[in-house]
Amino acid sequence: MSTLDLCEASCLLFVPGHRPERFGKARAACREGIVIDLEDAVPPAGKDEARAHALGHLRARGAGAPVLLRLNALGTVPALDDLAALARADAMPDGLVLAKVEAPRDIEIVRACLPAPLPLLAVIESARGLHAAHAIAASLSPGDALGFGGADLAADLGAEFAWEPLLAPRAAVVAAAAAARRGAFDVPWLALDDTAGLRAETARVRALGFTGKLAIHPAQVAPIRSVFAPDAEAVARAERLLAAMDAAAGGVARLDGRMIDAPVAQAARRVLTRAAHARDAGQPDPGQTGRA
Repeated sequence: MSTLDLCEASCLLFVPGHRPERFGKARAACREGIVIDLEDAVPPAGKDEARAHALGHLRARGAGAPVLLRLNALGTVPALDDLAALARADAMPDGLVLAKVEAPRDIEIVRACLPAPLPLLAVIESARGLHAAHAIAASLSPGDALGFGGADLAADLGAEFAWEPLLAPRAAVVAAAAAARRGAFDVPWLALDDTAGLRAETARVRALGFTGKLAIHPAQVAPIRSVFAPDAEAVARAERLLAAMDAAAGGVARLDGRMIDAPVAQAARRVLTRAAHARDAGQPDPGQTGRA
Protein backbone atom coordinates (compact mmCIF):
# COMPACT_ATOMS: atom_id res chain seq x y z
CA MET A 1 0.00 0.00 0.00
CA SER A 2 1.28 3.47 -0.88
CA THR A 3 2.40 5.73 1.97
CA LEU A 4 2.42 8.89 -0.16
CA ASP A 5 0.88 11.88 1.62
CA LEU A 6 -0.10 14.50 -0.95
CA CYS A 7 -0.59 17.08 1.81
CA GLU A 8 3.17 16.99 2.40
CA ALA A 9 4.20 17.50 -1.23
CA SER A 10 4.68 20.98 -2.67
CA CYS A 11 5.39 20.00 -6.29
CA LEU A 12 4.52 17.16 -8.64
CA LEU A 13 6.08 17.03 -12.12
CA PHE A 14 4.04 15.90 -15.14
CA VAL A 15 5.62 13.81 -17.87
CA PRO A 16 3.81 12.61 -21.04
CA GLY A 17 2.94 8.92 -20.94
CA HIS A 18 4.09 8.34 -24.51
CA ARG A 19 7.61 9.62 -23.75
CA PRO A 20 9.09 6.83 -21.58
CA GLU A 21 12.64 8.11 -22.08
CA ARG A 22 11.67 11.04 -19.84
CA PHE A 23 10.33 9.04 -16.89
CA GLY A 24 13.66 8.46 -15.16
CA LYS A 25 14.85 12.02 -15.75
CA ALA A 26 11.61 13.36 -14.28
CA ARG A 27 12.01 11.23 -11.14
CA ALA A 28 15.52 12.57 -10.69
CA ALA A 29 14.28 16.14 -11.12
CA CYS A 30 11.36 15.97 -8.65
CA ARG A 31 11.87 13.77 -5.61
CA GLU A 32 8.42 14.57 -4.24
CA GLY A 33 6.77 12.74 -7.11
CA ILE A 34 6.05 12.62 -10.83
CA VAL A 35 2.78 12.19 -12.70
CA ILE A 36 2.86 10.04 -15.83
CA ASP A 37 0.11 11.69 -17.85
CA LEU A 38 -2.24 9.43 -19.79
CA GLU A 39 -4.72 12.24 -20.50
CA ASP A 40 -4.16 15.68 -22.05
CA ALA A 41 -0.46 15.23 -22.88
CA VAL A 42 -1.13 12.09 -24.96
CA PRO A 43 -2.71 12.23 -28.45
CA PRO A 44 -5.82 10.07 -28.91
CA ALA A 45 -3.99 7.57 -31.10
CA GLY A 46 -1.29 7.11 -28.46
CA LYS A 47 -3.40 6.20 -25.42
CA ASP A 48 -2.77 2.43 -25.52
CA GLU A 49 0.94 2.90 -26.08
CA ALA A 50 1.22 5.44 -23.24
CA ARG A 51 -0.64 3.14 -20.86
CA ALA A 52 1.68 0.26 -21.73
CA HIS A 53 4.76 2.44 -21.20
CA ALA A 54 3.44 3.63 -17.82
CA LEU A 55 2.64 0.14 -16.56
CA GLY A 56 6.01 -1.10 -17.78
CA HIS A 57 7.77 1.64 -15.84
CA LEU A 58 5.82 0.76 -12.70
CA ARG A 59 6.98 -2.85 -12.94
CA ALA A 60 10.62 -1.94 -13.54
CA ARG A 61 11.05 1.12 -11.34
CA GLY A 62 13.41 1.00 -8.42
CA ALA A 63 13.61 3.14 -5.34
CA GLY A 64 13.18 6.86 -5.82
CA ALA A 65 10.52 9.48 -6.33
CA PRO A 66 6.89 8.37 -6.10
CA VAL A 67 5.15 7.71 -9.41
CA LEU A 68 1.52 8.71 -9.93
CA LEU A 69 -0.66 8.19 -12.98
CA ARG A 70 -3.09 10.74 -14.39
CA LEU A 71 -6.02 8.77 -15.71
CA ASN A 72 -8.28 9.87 -18.53
CA ALA A 73 -11.53 11.55 -17.51
CA LEU A 74 -14.30 9.22 -16.38
CA GLY A 75 -17.00 8.74 -18.98
CA THR A 76 -14.49 8.24 -21.78
CA VAL A 77 -13.40 4.96 -23.35
CA PRO A 78 -9.71 5.55 -22.49
CA ALA A 79 -10.68 5.95 -18.82
CA LEU A 80 -12.39 2.56 -18.85
CA ASP A 81 -9.25 1.07 -20.38
CA ASP A 82 -7.11 2.77 -17.72
CA LEU A 83 -9.18 1.36 -14.86
CA ALA A 84 -9.32 -2.12 -16.40
CA ALA A 85 -5.54 -2.12 -16.79
CA LEU A 86 -5.01 -1.03 -13.19
CA ALA A 87 -7.36 -3.71 -11.92
CA ARG A 88 -5.17 -6.34 -13.61
CA ALA A 89 -1.78 -4.68 -13.04
CA ASP A 90 0.96 -6.53 -11.16
CA ALA A 91 2.57 -3.24 -10.07
CA MET A 92 0.61 -0.26 -8.80
CA PRO A 93 1.43 3.46 -8.89
CA ASP A 94 2.00 5.42 -5.70
CA GLY A 95 -1.09 7.51 -6.38
CA LEU A 96 -3.57 8.64 -9.02
CA VAL A 97 -4.46 12.00 -10.49
CA LEU A 98 -8.13 12.06 -11.50
CA ALA A 99 -9.00 14.44 -14.33
CA LYS A 100 -12.23 16.43 -14.50
CA VAL A 101 -13.81 15.18 -11.27
CA GLU A 102 -17.38 16.45 -10.99
CA ALA A 103 -18.94 14.52 -8.08
CA PRO A 104 -18.03 12.25 -5.15
CA ARG A 105 -19.38 9.38 -7.24
CA ASP A 106 -16.32 9.73 -9.50
CA ILE A 107 -14.10 9.01 -6.50
CA GLU A 108 -16.24 6.01 -5.53
CA ILE A 109 -16.03 4.52 -9.03
CA VAL A 110 -12.25 4.75 -9.14
CA ARG A 111 -11.84 3.26 -5.66
CA ALA A 112 -14.15 0.38 -6.52
CA CYS A 113 -11.92 -0.56 -9.47
CA LEU A 114 -8.66 -0.59 -7.52
CA PRO A 115 -7.28 -3.71 -5.82
CA ALA A 116 -5.97 -1.53 -2.97
CA PRO A 117 -6.48 2.08 -1.82
CA LEU A 118 -4.23 4.70 -3.41
CA PRO A 119 -3.70 8.41 -2.65
CA LEU A 120 -5.84 10.52 -4.96
CA LEU A 121 -5.45 14.01 -6.41
CA ALA A 122 -8.92 14.98 -7.65
CA VAL A 123 -8.72 17.83 -10.16
CA ILE A 124 -11.55 20.37 -10.42
CA GLU A 125 -11.78 21.41 -14.09
CA SER A 126 -15.43 22.32 -14.74
CA ALA A 127 -18.21 24.50 -13.39
CA ARG A 128 -20.01 21.37 -12.19
CA GLY A 129 -16.91 20.18 -10.39
CA LEU A 130 -16.43 23.58 -8.80
CA HIS A 131 -20.03 23.53 -7.56
CA ALA A 132 -19.41 20.13 -5.93
CA ALA A 133 -15.89 20.88 -4.66
CA HIS A 134 -16.80 20.68 -0.94
CA ALA A 135 -18.54 17.33 -1.39
CA ILE A 136 -15.65 16.01 -3.49
CA ALA A 137 -13.06 17.08 -0.90
CA ALA A 138 -15.11 15.53 1.90
CA SER A 139 -15.13 12.21 0.01
CA LEU A 140 -11.32 12.10 -0.13
CA SER A 141 -9.15 10.30 2.42
CA PRO A 142 -6.47 11.84 4.66
CA GLY A 143 -3.38 12.41 2.55
CA ASP A 144 -5.43 13.06 -0.60
CA ALA A 145 -5.74 16.46 -2.30
CA LEU A 146 -7.77 18.62 -4.64
CA GLY A 147 -6.29 20.09 -7.79
CA PHE A 148 -7.21 23.29 -9.59
CA GLY A 149 -7.46 22.72 -13.36
CA GLY A 150 -7.48 26.34 -14.41
CA ALA A 151 -7.30 26.07 -18.20
CA ASP A 152 -10.25 23.72 -18.69
CA LEU A 153 -12.22 25.44 -15.94
CA ALA A 154 -11.72 28.84 -17.56
CA ALA A 155 -12.99 27.43 -20.87
CA ASP A 156 -16.03 25.91 -19.18
CA LEU A 157 -16.79 29.16 -17.35
CA GLY A 158 -16.22 31.29 -20.45
CA ALA A 159 -13.58 33.17 -18.46
CA GLU A 160 -10.12 34.38 -19.39
CA PHE A 161 -7.29 32.13 -18.23
CA ALA A 162 -5.70 34.81 -16.07
CA TRP A 163 -5.26 35.61 -12.38
CA GLU A 164 -8.17 38.01 -11.76
CA PRO A 165 -10.92 36.04 -13.56
CA LEU A 166 -9.89 32.82 -11.79
CA LEU A 167 -9.27 34.24 -8.32
CA ALA A 168 -12.73 33.31 -6.99
CA PRO A 169 -12.61 29.72 -8.36
CA ARG A 170 -9.11 29.28 -6.93
CA ALA A 171 -10.31 30.48 -3.53
CA ALA A 172 -13.29 28.11 -3.73
CA VAL A 173 -11.03 25.11 -4.32
CA VAL A 174 -8.76 26.12 -1.43
CA ALA A 175 -11.76 26.58 0.87
CA ALA A 176 -13.14 23.15 -0.04
CA ALA A 177 -9.76 21.48 0.57
CA ALA A 178 -9.21 23.32 3.85
CA ALA A 179 -12.68 22.45 5.16
CA ALA A 180 -11.89 18.76 4.62
CA ARG A 181 -8.27 19.21 5.79
CA ARG A 182 -6.89 18.05 2.46
CA GLY A 183 -4.09 19.41 0.30
CA ALA A 184 -4.65 21.70 -2.69
CA PHE A 185 -2.49 21.91 -5.83
CA ASP A 186 -2.58 24.83 -8.25
CA VAL A 187 -2.55 24.56 -12.04
CA PRO A 188 0.86 24.48 -13.80
CA TRP A 189 2.49 27.69 -14.99
CA LEU A 190 2.51 27.42 -18.78
CA ALA A 191 5.13 30.05 -19.69
CA LEU A 192 8.23 27.84 -19.53
CA ASP A 193 10.72 30.68 -20.06
CA ASP A 194 9.24 32.98 -17.41
CA THR A 195 10.72 31.87 -14.08
CA ALA A 196 9.96 35.23 -12.46
CA GLY A 197 6.29 34.84 -13.40
CA LEU A 198 6.30 31.28 -12.02
CA ARG A 199 7.73 32.44 -8.71
CA ALA A 200 5.27 35.32 -8.48
CA GLU A 201 2.23 33.14 -9.16
CA THR A 202 3.48 30.42 -6.80
CA ALA A 203 3.85 33.00 -4.04
CA ARG A 204 0.32 34.22 -4.74
CA VAL A 205 -1.25 30.77 -4.58
CA ARG A 206 0.69 29.90 -1.44
CA ALA A 207 -0.64 33.06 0.18
CA LEU A 208 -4.14 32.06 -0.95
CA GLY A 209 -3.84 28.72 0.85
CA PHE A 210 -2.67 26.23 -1.76
CA THR A 211 -0.29 23.61 -0.41
CA GLY A 212 1.45 22.89 -3.72
CA LYS A 213 1.72 23.67 -7.41
CA LEU A 214 1.96 21.31 -10.37
CA ALA A 215 4.89 21.52 -12.81
CA ILE A 216 5.26 20.62 -16.48
CA HIS A 217 9.04 21.07 -16.84
CA PRO A 218 11.95 20.01 -14.60
CA ALA A 219 13.20 23.61 -14.44
CA GLN A 220 9.99 24.59 -12.64
CA VAL A 221 10.50 22.23 -9.71
CA ALA A 222 13.13 24.12 -7.72
CA PRO A 223 11.39 27.53 -7.91
CA ILE A 224 8.08 26.01 -6.78
CA ARG A 225 9.64 24.09 -3.91
CA SER A 226 11.65 27.08 -2.72
CA VAL A 227 8.52 29.23 -2.48
CA PHE A 228 6.62 26.56 -0.55
CA ALA A 229 9.50 25.73 1.82
CA PRO A 230 8.47 26.64 5.39
CA ASP A 231 10.16 29.69 6.83
CA ALA A 232 12.02 29.78 10.14
CA GLU A 233 8.99 31.00 12.10
CA ALA A 234 6.77 28.19 10.82
CA VAL A 235 9.40 25.55 11.60
CA ALA A 236 9.95 26.90 15.11
CA ARG A 237 6.24 26.96 15.88
CA ALA A 238 5.78 23.41 14.58
CA GLU A 239 8.62 22.19 16.78
CA ARG A 240 7.13 23.94 19.85
CA LEU A 241 3.70 22.52 19.12
CA LEU A 242 4.92 18.94 18.85
CA ALA A 243 7.07 19.39 21.95
CA ALA A 244 3.93 20.46 23.83
CA MET A 245 2.15 17.34 22.57
CA ASP A 246 4.99 15.15 23.80
CA ALA A 247 5.05 16.89 27.19
CA ALA A 248 1.31 16.28 27.61
CA ALA A 249 1.97 12.52 27.31
CA GLY A 250 -1.48 11.81 25.95
CA GLY A 251 -3.27 14.40 28.05
CA VAL A 252 -4.68 17.76 26.98
CA ALA A 253 -1.95 19.71 25.18
CA ARG A 254 -1.85 23.50 24.98
CA LEU A 255 0.36 26.03 23.25
CA ASP A 256 0.14 29.77 23.85
CA GLY A 257 -3.14 29.23 25.70
CA ARG A 258 -4.80 27.22 22.92
CA MET A 259 -5.66 23.54 22.85
CA ILE A 260 -3.85 21.36 20.32
CA ASP A 261 -6.01 18.86 18.48
CA ALA A 262 -4.95 16.02 16.18
CA PRO A 263 -5.37 17.93 12.87
CA VAL A 264 -3.23 20.79 14.17
CA ALA A 265 -0.54 18.34 15.24
CA GLN A 266 -0.67 16.64 11.84
CA ALA A 267 -0.24 20.01 10.11
CA ALA A 268 2.81 20.67 12.28
CA ARG A 269 4.34 17.33 11.31
CA ARG A 270 3.81 18.19 7.66
CA VAL A 271 5.61 21.52 8.13
CA LEU A 272 8.64 19.69 9.52
CA THR A 273 8.48 17.11 6.73
CA ARG A 274 8.51 19.89 4.13
CA ALA A 275 11.45 21.53 5.87
CA ALA A 276 13.32 18.22 5.76
CA HIS A 277 12.46 17.82 2.06
CA ALA A 278 13.87 21.29 1.40
CA ARG A 279 17.12 20.41 3.17
CA ASP A 280 17.39 17.11 1.28
CA ALA A 281 16.95 18.97 -2.01
CA GLY A 282 19.80 21.32 -1.17
CA GLN A 283 17.54 24.34 -0.69
CA PRO A 284 18.31 26.96 1.96
CA ASP A 285 17.65 25.71 5.47
CA PRO A 286 14.31 27.29 6.52
CA GLY A 287 15.60 27.47 10.05
CA GLN A 288 18.27 29.93 8.93
CA THR A 289 16.66 31.91 6.12
CA GLY A 290 13.41 33.66 5.43
CA ARG A 291 10.76 32.56 2.97
CA ALA A 292 11.76 32.58 -0.70
